[in-house]
Amino acid sequence: MRFVFAGIEYAGKSTIVNLLQDYYRRRGRRVHGDDHFTIPDATLSPESRAQSIDYPNDVKERNQRMQIHYHIEIIRNYENVFIVGWHLEEAVYTSMYGDAPNSHYYPNYHYGFQRQYEVKVLECRLPDVVLVHVTASDESIRERMCSAPHEYQVVKEEDIAEVKRRFDEEVDQSLFKERVLLDTTDKTPEQSLDELLLLTEPFATPGELAVRSMPVPDGDFDVVYENGIRKMVPRS
Repeated sequence: MRFVFAGIEYAGKSTIVNLLQDYYRRRGRRVHGDDHFTIPDATLSPESRAQSIDYPNDVKERNQRMQIHYHIEIIRNYENVFIVGWHLEEAVYTSMYGDAPNSHYYPNYHYGFQRQYEVKVLECRLPDVVLVHVTASDESIRERMCSAPHEYQVVKEEDIAEVKRRFDEEVDQSLFKERVLLDTTDKTPEQSLDELLLLTEPFATPGELAVRSMPVPDGDFDVVYENGIRKMVPRS
């Protein structure tokens, strides 16, 4: 299944994607997850992250625009793909923090391609692209900020309600009609994963439903075939 995740920092997007990747891999499916759109890119080395926050604004803007556009092809070409933030996050954070002092973001002077990216995906007529808006209560976001602060936090505590409102607006304007709202307030990551799978079931293809129906044993196992029937056999 192809998931595009959007939502305020600390809502739990990265945590859910990590669980999703494990979920599909346990069932023998190849996955492709990209969670590196927030400036500075979390997949860079510590040295590169530290340097990239001081890049000139035009360099930041061009780099972000190119990698956002590149991931249209990722969505097109991978069967199970999880994109975190992508173009919707960029629209919110550049408009909210592009002119803010000491911000990692660039001004929103060239950003306005959200619908263009979506059209290019929709032109492929893929059967299972779902936009997942991940959110949580203001208090939950605030508590997570305090208990596990990010090294390069984007959202300021006093802006939580406004940033959430802007994500609501961006999601509402999206051309992706298959969408769900996932509220992680007072839920464990595992509970949120179960809820996500349930919410997206109406958009699942027959093949996706077959994958979800696999009885996967706990622990390590081997795949074997007996009389043409595929089985997952726990290792002793």
